[in-house]
Amino acid sequence: MCRHLAYLGPPRSLHSLVYGPPHSLERQSYAPRMNIGNILNADGFGAGWYVGDKAVRYRRSQPMWTDTSFAELSEILQGSCVLAAVRSATVGFPVDESGAQPFRCESWLFSHNGKVEGFGAVEAKLRELAGDLSLVPEARAPLDSALLFARAVRAWRGGLSLAEGLAETVRTVAAIAPGRYNLLAADGSSLAATTWGDSLFVRSAENAVVIASEPYDESPAWQRVPDRSVVAADRHGVVIHPLL
Repeated sequence: MCRHLAYLGPPRSLHSLVYGPPHSLERQSYAPRMNIGNILNADGFGAGWYVGDKAVRYRRSQPMWTDTSFAELSEILQGSCVLAAVRSATVGFPVDESGAQPFRCESWLFSHNGKVEGFGAVEAKLRELAGDLSLVPEARAPLDSALLFARAVRAWRGGLSLAEGLAETVRTVAAIAPGRYNLLAADGSSLAATTWGDSLFVRSAENAVVIASEPYDESPAWQRVPDRSVVAADRHGVVIHPLL
């Protein structure tokens, strides 16, 4: 459906993360190795990183490989916590910048790789679970991922950790609708992810961690995350737990 990655560690250029590797996120936008059900992730892309405590982003509705300006800018933009994604839009959802991820609210960045099956039948329930969307402006985007984001923000504001909030969101939504729920989030000092129906890998070394839909190089350091797991990562290490 989509591809995404997150990085936490010493400052790196965005180019070194999303363009530089031999099987980079940019390459995955047109030649993914493990994407389920489609070849192209051409319906938008985005990258988020932190300047001090502020989460900033660059998003577009065009294919990543067509934006030569961002490719150039990414060489001078640096981040110690980065989340980036390329999108393959689910049929029925619009292709515009509001659907390009990561979504942002306060210091949280969020991406969803997957879909809610039978969305129309459960949309009203998902809106109920999401709570007041005026408190999460980007959750008003017309797609399923936006409501998952709102539910996660509601959990985080309720006191759950980054990983706990994603896990609670997946368990709650999966109980009412089948789907693929690979979620990824960052808050500037930690990362979290779930795998539910699609691939996910972790690479940890040299005081840095990368979480990605698929490896961006051939390093043996990549560890495949078991399906239906939640990943929590910070500068102290990586922990993986079953979601069930």
